[in-house]
Amino acid sequence: MSTPEAPSSLWNAGWYRHARLLRSPNFGPRPADTDISLIVVHSISLPPGQFGGENVQALFTNTLDWSAHPYFELIRGIEVSAHFYICRDGALWQFVSCDDRAWHAGASSHGGRQNCNDFSIGIELEGLEGDAFEPMQYETLASLSAAIASQYPINAIAGHEHVAPGRKQDPGPGFDWPLLQRTLGWPAEQFPVR
Repeated sequence: MSTPEAPSSLWNAGWYRHARLLRSPNFGPRPADTDISLIVVHSISLPPGQFGGENVQALFTNTLDWSAHPYFELIRGIEVSAHFYICRDGALWQFVSCDDRAWHAGASSHGGRQNCNDFSIGIELEGLEGDAFEPMQYETLASLSAAIASQYPINAIAGHEHVAPGRKQDPGPGFDWPLLQRTLGWPAEQFPVR
């Protein structure tokens, strides 16, 4: 009689088993001895307000056709990434190992610490800042956040707007922070003040 196999780990060198892998060149090492303690939630759509397609994936992998839409000329040449991207239907992509530093927050601070990219994991939601997000996106975000917190010493989750106030406005007022808090069951002090 054979014995059942042990369940495989959710993580392998910072890569999440349930995400579709698409490696970005836009990352670097984290500073030595950095605790990964923050999740930063963003929103993105390319062009703004248009959903579907693979323009976001192309942006994060430096393969976006800058001539495909007039808006792309405004962002031509930028090199950015996030660790994860959640599509409107809840599909999950990963671009950078969580052990590495993705280029998602820019000039930022949280809890008195500067340069959030050093100690955070960035999650982009397909959407437009200020607008609503889909139930499947919240489901994927909650399960992903719980999985991240099982692997890393996460003690806070915030929006890009909270770590870069005045410069960024995403995910914006359409994002349902109370829903995410209820779903995760994390204490209120781990979430942005509302």
